[in-house]
Amino acid sequence: MGKSEFLSPVKEDNMKILKAVMLAVGLLLVPVYAFSANLGYMRISLIEGDVQIKTTDAGDWGAASINTPLAEGDQVWVPEDARVELQLNTGTYIRLDQSSALQILSMDEDSSQFYLTQGNAYIFHDAPARKGVIQVDTPDASTRAFGKAIFRIDMSEQYTDVAVYKGYVETENNVGNTRINAGQMVSLGENTNGEVAPMGPSDEWEGWNKTRNERSFAERGASSRYLPAELSAYSSDFDNSGRWVQVPDYGNVWTPTVVVGADWSPYRDGRWIWRGDDYVWVGSESWGWAPYHYGRWSFGANIGWFWVPPVAREVYWSPGYVGWVRTDDYVAWVPLAPEEIYYGRGDYGRNSVNITNVNINQVNITNVYRNVNVNNGVTVVNRNSFNTGRPTIVNVNKNIIQEKIFVKNNFSVGTPDIKPTKASYFASTKEIQSAKLPPKPVRNLQVEELKHSRPLIKDQNKSVLNPGVKPASLPVNTVTTPRTPGKGKPMIQQVAPAERVKPSAPEVGPTGRGQRRLVEPIEREKPAAPEAGPTGRGQRQQVRPVEGEKPVAPEVGPTGRGQRRLVEPVEREKPTGPEVGPTGRGQKRQVEPAEREKSAAPEVGPTGRGQRQQVRPVEGEKPATPEVAPADRGQRQQVMPVERERPAAPEVAPADRGQRQQVRPVERERPAAPEVAPAGRGQEQQVRPDKKGKPGGPECGPGQKDEKNPQKCP
Repeated sequence: MGKSEFLSPVKEDNMKILKAVMLAVGLLLVPVYAFSANLGYMRISLIEGDVQIKTTDAGDWGAASINTPLAEGDQVWVPEDARVELQLNTGTYIRLDQSSALQILSMDEDSSQFYLTQGNAYIFHDAPARKGVIQVDTPDASTRAFGKAIFRIDMSEQYTDVAVYKGYVETENNVGNTRINAGQMVSLGENTNGEVAPMGPSDEWEGWNKTRNERSFAERGASSRYLPAELSAYSSDFDNSGRWVQVPDYGNVWTPTVVVGADWSPYRDGRWIWRGDDYVWVGSESWGWAPYHYGRWSFGANIGWFWVPPVAREVYWSPGYVGWVRTDDYVAWVPLAPEEIYYGRGDYGRNSVNITNVNINQVNITNVYRNVNVNNGVTVVNRNSFNTGRPTIVNVNKNIIQEKIFVKNNFSVGTPDIKPTKASYFASTKEIQSAKLPPKPVRNLQVEELKHSRPLIKDQNKSVLNPGVKPASLPVNTVTTPRTPGKGKPMIQQVAPAERVKPSAPEVGPTGRGQRRLVEPIEREKPAAPEAGPTGRGQRQQVRPVEGEKPVAPEVGPTGRGQRRLVEPVEREKPTGPEVGPTGRGQKRQVEPAEREKSAAPEVGPTGRGQRQQVRPVEGEKPATPEVAPADRGQRQQVMPVERERPAAPEVAPADRGQRQQVRPVERERPAAPEVAPAGRGQEQQVRPDKKGKPGGPECGPGQKDEKNPQKCP
């Protein structure tokens, strides 16, 4: 336990009960640990104007403050004449312009997901070394960056603009997905094609972001050398607000040089807010994030207060590294010096105690915190004002602090047991004008519903809007006229529902390169028709005719981009067509002809690209030829003769892209006098020979004649 010890033992029975209670409490608090860690992923790093946030703890909107931690489920609203910058611990920045609303859907160590309900967002994605993704969804589309990238998203009422300054992103809507490279922008609606254009002249929003980038990344000072790698994302805060000095006991330490008065001390300018079932410090200083949630503080006579960074690979975010006391009148805290024990609800590495694993009533703090002896080292507030919007700092004599306040019996293990009030959820008590409040659609939005409808997809080969499958390719029009994001009007068109990829897509079978997914057709109101086989992109319909005089409306299945509908046609007057076997690219369809006077056409087998058809000749006057075996590209066919008497009509099999149907011919002997079946408009009559092979009496149609028996058809 180090510098703490347990009090005298209690009776055995009571100890058993106590252990059971501790175990139950520990299990209940497990989700809290994860949530507390989640609070270290993102903070508000810059505010201009009346920016507002809605947190999962508060359940309502309130004024935002710099260095407020943000977590999954939180929302940000940026009213007119306002801007905000959000920073992730990976070094990624998200900046929002006026009239913008953002929801935080998911965050973990290397990936994050956000939903831009309206407005404009600029994303500087500084991806970590390990694999990760940032996903920004809008009502129209979903945009993902899988590596370092700088891009912006501008929304209008009808479409979304996605522009890329560095790297690349992939953007997907209900129709398909497309990649946008640096210097390009794409415009797309929810169910439209896309327009890709070169980037036009920069606007004021882009210029403001470039200035912020230069401040954060233009020059790397000493901080990048002295900070552990886990805190390198905050280098600019240290470079712009202080200096590094060498001290004998701790090596290189940092001391602030801006906005620091004679009576300043760490953890004084700001307040404690209630987040994640604990009190979390929100510092008012622009740099007041990393030094208050990592490392320790100490004081030097020639330096003043200085911050000692944590050791590499032992970097733990905490609500605030302080020691607490509580009396009937006061609540007080003091910055922890290096190696002093931190009592927190979770695992914070060496020199810390997880109070959820012990009975806090039995923890005895035996040492006095060193910084209590520093002038202005302790901050004391009135007990009754601690959980209000304006805690009252009390000026207490140093001797009283040392002799009556920071004494053994007053030490608090962890944050004081004081219930939060409504004012405890926000660091700012600023009143927001009604005109600046979020609009009703933003206020009524449910983050959990958004999260279910738009999952975070880390796999680049998987679709966001159609989970579980590879996204289709978005049809785009490429133009040469440059456009500035958020300005001008793109030429985009709605895509017919049959060509879209629906979220509830049926099972997909394997396809060849360049082919669309093979989709099972769905039922429609028209009469059922035979099943159509799958086709590749640009193929015609696969047909199985049925009996009847007029076509029956076929069932149409979903098709990919550029495909014709898969149609099951009805019976026509000509002889039933054969089923088509597969053919290579560029082959003609294999056709099942009707009866002709000459010998029957040979049976056609599968062929490769550019090959001649494989033929089985039928029995006839000419000598039989060998059966055709499959041939390689450019080879002649191998032939095996077969009988030529009335071969059976083959079935039609699916054909590949651009192929014609494969045909098994029907009988070609001179027909007997046919029996004429009724014909549809514009079609020739279908003929059935009589039993003896001689012409039977035909049933004459209008304008027809019987050449052998003209009396019958005058």
